[in-house]
Amino acid sequence: MQLHTDRHILAIEDDPVLGAHLKTSLEHQGFQVTLADQGDAGLALASQAQFDLILLDVLLPGLDGMEVLTRLRSRQRTPVLMMSALGDEAHRIRGFDNGADDYLPKPFSVEELRVRVAAILRRVDYERAQPEVADDETLLFDEQRSDLCHHGRWIGLTSTEYRLLKLLYANLGEVQSKPFLYRQVLYRAYSRHDRSLDMHVSNIRRKLARENVADLRLEAVWGKGYLLNRQPA
Repeated sequence: MQLHTDRHILAIEDDPVLGAHLKTSLEHQGFQVTLADQGDAGLALASQAQFDLILLDVLLPGLDGMEVLTRLRSRQRTPVLMMSALGDEAHRIRGFDNGADDYLPKPFSVEELRVRVAAILRRVDYERAQPEVADDETLLFDEQRSDLCHHGRWIGLTSTEYRLLKLLYANLGEVQSKPFLYRQVLYRAYSRHDRSLDMHVSNIRRKLARENVADLRLEAVWGKGYLLNRQPA
């Protein structure tokens, strides 16, 4: 088992049994773990210390998980893995839309948690190793911010959305299959019942439209996957 003694995780979970279980399981894998059982306490801890990952329950007393996530994203980009028994599509969409990196429905196994955490941390390590990518005067992919700048305005992408858009941009005009995108962007196998990728695509389209990025067109190719086209100015 690989140990991660230099990685610090903040778990914001109000269930004392699950909180203790998370702490024990993650510490067994070598992580340092700090627990918080309320949203405002977790938000304060996240603001005071540097964490590599935040595990965030949705249903918290006082300040709920979605509000905690919104406030976190206004000030930092620490990866957030949301945990919730509310695993329906509407809640997952809301979580991704608010900036979550992944969404883990309860109940979940220790092994699934381990895989999701490892995938997020691998992605963070990869992105930190990448240089800033400048395309031209209109588009700038910024690795440090995990965001796209268009004519001087930031689009407001989440790190997962950024990773997806950048991969599609690197293969302009070429269809990328869903299995490939799941492996490269979400770091897990594709399942036809998993709509996480579709949610990220929908969010990217909405943000591009909101910022009037008319020169990028993200298209679905039925039965194959997605492709990004650059439209002439």
